[in-house]
Amino acid sequence: MKGKTILQIVLALVIVGLAWLLYSSIMKPVRFDNEFNTRRDACATKLKAIRTLEETYKLTYGRYCGDFDTLVDRLLNEDSLLVSQKHYNYDKIPADVDYTEMSDGELIKKGYMEIRKAYINPIAQLREQGKLKYTDKDGGVHEFSDEEIKNLRYLPYPVGTQDEFELSAGQIDKGGLMMPVFECKVDLPTLMSDCDEQLVKNRVAEIEAVSGKYAGWKVGSMTETIVEGNFE
Repeated sequence: MKGKTILQIVLALVIVGLAWLLYSSIMKPVRFDNEFNTRRDACATKLKAIRTLEETYKLTYGRYCGDFDTLVDRLLNEDSLLVSQKHYNYDKIPADVDYTEMSDGELIKKGYMEIRKAYINPIAQLREQGKLKYTDKDGGVHEFSDEEIKNLRYLPYPVGTQDEFELSAGQIDKGGLMMPVFECKVDLPTLMSDCDEQLVKNRVAEIEAVSGKYAGWKVGSMTETIVEGNFE
């Protein structure tokens, strides 16, 4: 009887073990897919912000930037963006005139307003326009701080990594015109280096075989005049 009880216990443990192995084998690709999507979204948040910086840099300097140090330092620390600003001549506006109801053309014609050119800080302009905000995984909306802007270069995963996105910029010939381009990217093997190696290889092969697209996340292109991301 004692031996039978022991056998039953052993069989029960074997069944539990087999059930756990079956569950783990089923859940392993599910967990990988969840991690894949989490890392895609984290990259998308950073790549969109980097694209915003690049577009502002191009607006400021007439070209894209292929170096993170230069890109961030100039946008954060220089008053280099030329903008048009409205300047109201309040001393010329009669007290009984509601200038807020007048068009810019009328205001300028009457001498109530002037359009002046001024150099301002690009990052300050982006913040004023609400273009440096992002939504976290819990749905909260935040604005990138200066420190977060400086750290956009670093991959969000693996956690604690100091690896950086690959950033390139240059020009390509489009119908005889030299057009500025940029590209910022990270491949899946780098982004998911702490994940199951075989599952990563399988996903890379799947992407390349099915779509022929880049097996990773990126914005822009060094061969086309586009700034879209492949996660959009």
